[in-house]
Amino acid sequence: MTATLIPSATAPQAHRDPNVLRWLAAYTCSMLGDSVYYLALSWAAVQAGTPAQAGLVTSASALPRAVLMLGGGVIADRFGPRRVVIGSDAVRCAAVLAVAALLFLTSPGLWPLALLALVFGAVDAVFMPAVGALPARLTEKGQLARVQGMRGLAIRFSAVVGAPLGGLGVAVGGAPAAFAFAGMLIAVSVPLLLSVRVRDLPKDDTAEVAGTAWNDLRAGLGHIRRHRVLAPLMLAIALGDLGFVGPLNIGLTLLADRRGWGASGMGWVLAGFGVGAGASALLLTVRGRLPRAGQVTGSACVAGAVAIGALAFVPALAAAVGVAGLVGLLAGLSGALCGALLQTHADPAYLGRVTAVSSLVSLGLAPLGMPLAAAAIGGFGLGPVYVVSAGVCGLGGLVALVVPALRRAELPG
Repeated sequence: MTATLIPSATAPQAHRDPNVLRWLAAYTCSMLGDSVYYLALSWAAVQAGTPAQAGLVTSASALPRAVLMLGGGVIADRFGPRRVVIGSDAVRCAAVLAVAALLFLTSPGLWPLALLALVFGAVDAVFMPAVGALPARLTEKGQLARVQGMRGLAIRFSAVVGAPLGGLGVAVGGAPAAFAFAGMLIAVSVPLLLSVRVRDLPKDDTAEVAGTAWNDLRAGLGHIRRHRVLAPLMLAIALGDLGFVGPLNIGLTLLADRRGWGASGMGWVLAGFGVGAGASALLLTVRGRLPRAGQVTGSACVAGAVAIGALAFVPALAAAVGVAGLVGLLAGLSGALCGALLQTHADPAYLGRVTAVSSLVSLGLAPLGMPLAAAAIGGFGLGPVYVVSAGVCGLGGLVALVVPALRRAELPG
């Protein structure tokens, strides 16, 4: 069965649709709140414990997020992504404000911070699949690539603006003020989301989520496994993220240290990457659609892999910033197109579960590459590890180019 969204010949373009713009404003506020929250959590954990304890607290959300992510996809499809996103933001807001009040009144140590991180991880397991499934309920399929570009711009804006806002909150009133600011930003998203209208699924699709939770999960995994585009797309995403995460995280820190660029130099390289990724998001926002999406995705991933490998051999900081910008442009483009292909080719009734699988691959499996990359750099050096990581990332692009159904995949016009 091939599911379609409710046709809407008169639907406005996404960047001119007030309904989509309300969702984008809500999403941006939520992401800004996340950025401020993570900075406040790190600051409070360092102040309350040892560096090792602070590291455990800040990473505590990873386990519940990874373990519960697939179940979160089932919940998003069963109850509807809009309802789940609203509930998730409300819970996150309440939890952050409660910890802000507790820190303001007393000095309880690390336990409330660890509990907050666990709550955030559990809620993220539901929130992220619902966020991925929601755009398909807001606009027609032909606008989903543009929505991906708009979402990418919101993420880049939040990353750039959120950290200074969090730092300002800490400077003004310490961790309690920063947590309170994060909670208020997340709170703004709730009334905006309540004003967003969503489309109902066609009757044939809503019947797909009707069994037990386990059967619903198996149905979602089966939908991916049998799909000629989604199955290879998931493999391409997994390989691309696995090869990308090591060099652009722990690898970049070690590279900056060995080149003598220092923390400021690493910041400039990350800024170059951010500018490139923002440019790719802006391109999709303006164009709305790129022809030969599958082929462009694979080509951008392969070219981006070459740029990742080259980053380890660039001696000058200015050149490294330029190469990082190219990596951001190509990785951002391939990532956004992967998201758009995923949303347009998955049946709408399965989108929460499909998004959960892709999120689990990116946030659960790919981070495993970071300790492996660090250990390999210690044993073999930067150059070989960057080349191998680039090869793994390039394999994801080759999958997109070699599998005919994915290579020929198009975005609706």
